[in-house]
Amino acid sequence: MDPLTMTDEMEVIDEATQYRRKIDHSLARFSAAHDDAAAEEAKRRERRERLTTRSMALFEQTRTALQRVVLLDKEEEEEPAEQSEQTRLQEKKQRHIERNIRIGRIALIVVAVLIFVGTGVAWGAVTWFDAKFTEVSALDENSSDIQNADAQANDENFLMVGSDSRDGASSEENVGDAANIPGARSDTVMVAHVPADRKRVVVVSFPRDLEIDRPDCNRWDPAKSQTTDEIVREQKIAKLNTAYAVGGPQCMTKVIQKITGLRINHFVGIDFNGFKEMVDAVHGVTVHNEKPIDDTTLGKVLTETGDVTISGDQALSYVRARHVIGDPTSDYGRIKRQQAFIGALLKKVMSSDVVLDPGKLSGFITAFAHATFGDNLGVQQMMTLAQSMRGLDPANINFLTVPTVGLPNKRGNEVLLQEKTKSLFDALRDNTPLPGNQPAGTAASAPPANADSRKSANTG
Repeated sequence: MDPLTMTDEMEVIDEATQYRRKIDHSLARFSAAHDDAAAEEAKRRERRERLTTRSMALFEQTRTALQRVVLLDKEEEEEPAEQSEQTRLQEKKQRHIERNIRIGRIALIVVAVLIFVGTGVAWGAVTWFDAKFTEVSALDENSSDIQNADAQANDENFLMVGSDSRDGASSEENVGDAANIPGARSDTVMVAHVPADRKRVVVVSFPRDLEIDRPDCNRWDPAKSQTTDEIVREQKIAKLNTAYAVGGPQCMTKVIQKITGLRINHFVGIDFNGFKEMVDAVHGVTVHNEKPIDDTTLGKVLTETGDVTISGDQALSYVRARHVIGDPTSDYGRIKRQQAFIGALLKKVMSSDVVLDPGKLSGFITAFAHATFGDNLGVQQMMTLAQSMRGLDPANINFLTVPTVGLPNKRGNEVLLQEKTKSLFDALRDNTPLPGNQPAGTAASAPPANADSRKSANTG
C-alpha cells in the first residue's frame, strides 16, 4: 500500500505517535467543549436580546402613546374657534370624553409597564432575602402537647427567641466573649399569637429564669445552626434558657408547646448583636424612658428620660441589661424594655421615613437577614400574613408576661401560676376575651417592688 495514502491511524504505533494522538484527542475535546459553551452563550445572549427588545418595545409603545396625547392636545388647541356643525358646549363635552379615553389607555399602558418591571424587582427581592435567611429545623406541629389543634388550624403562632451569643462582642460591651461564655442563650422568649380572624395580636413574654421540666432534646450546635444526634437527657428542674442552650430551637419549641398548648408554626431567632446593625440602618429608634438606666454590669445604659432616640450600641445594651438599679427583678424590668424596644423598632421600620427611603429599607432588610434565622419564615409567608392583618387596630395589640409568682424561689427561678397560665392560653386557643378583661394594648403589671432584694443569682 502506498505510504502516501495511509492515514495517521495506520501508522506504526510508537510512543511518539501515541503521545501525539492524545494531544489531538484532547484538542478535539476542548474544541467541542468550547463550541458547546459558545452555543450556550449564544442562546443566553439571544434570550437577553429578546427580553431587552420586548422591554424596549413596551417602553416605546408607552412613549408613543404619551406623544400622541401631547400632539392631539396641541392639535385641538390649534383647531378653529368656530365649527359649523357643533356648538362650543358640544365640542367641549366631546373633547372631555376623548381626553378621558386617552388618559385611560395611557394609564393601562403605564400600569402594564410598572407590573412588568415591578414583578421582576419584587421577585428578585424575595429570592435575595430568602437566600440570605438562615433556615433551621424547629417546628413539631404534630406534637401531642398541642391542645385543641382543630381550633388552631388557621392561627399563626410565632415563637421568637433573642439569642445572646457573645460571638463578635467587643470588650467595650462588658458582656464577655465567646471564649469565656460559649454557645448561645435565649435571653428573650416571646410568643406572638395571631388568631384566624386577625382581629388582635397577643405577645406573651416568658422569663428566661422560668422554672421548667426540660424534656430529652437533641444537642444544638450554634456554630453550624443545626441539631446533632447527641441526646441531652431530661432535667426535671431547670431554667427556661437552658432549653435553648442545650437543645436550640427544637428544644425550646417543645418546652413552649408543653406550657401553652399552642401550635407553634413559625420560629424566628434573632442574634442580639444584629440589633446594632438594624437600628443603625434606620438611623436610630425612639424609645420612651421613664428614668435613667444604670446597670451594675453594663454601666450607664441610658441617662436621658422621655422620648430618646438610641443608636445601635445603645439598643444592644438596652435589651441586654438585666442588673439595672431599681428593677424589681432581673427578668421583669428587662422584659418590659425588650417589649418597648421591639414595638419602637417595628414602628420605625413601618414609618414613611424608612419605607420611602430605599437606602434605609435596604440596609434594614440586609441587617435583619444577617441577624435572624428561623423555620417557616419566608418572605411570602410574611407578605401573606401582613395582607391578612390590614386594618388591624394598634389598640388590639397586647403585650403580656406569662403569670408567675413574681418572686424567685430558693433556686433563683420564677414559678408559674398554673391556673392563671391555663386561663390565659385557653383564651388564646379558643379566641375568647383575655382573663381579667385586661384592656388591649397594655402590658402585664410588674411584680412587687420588694422583689429587688431577691434577684436571681444566674448572670449568664
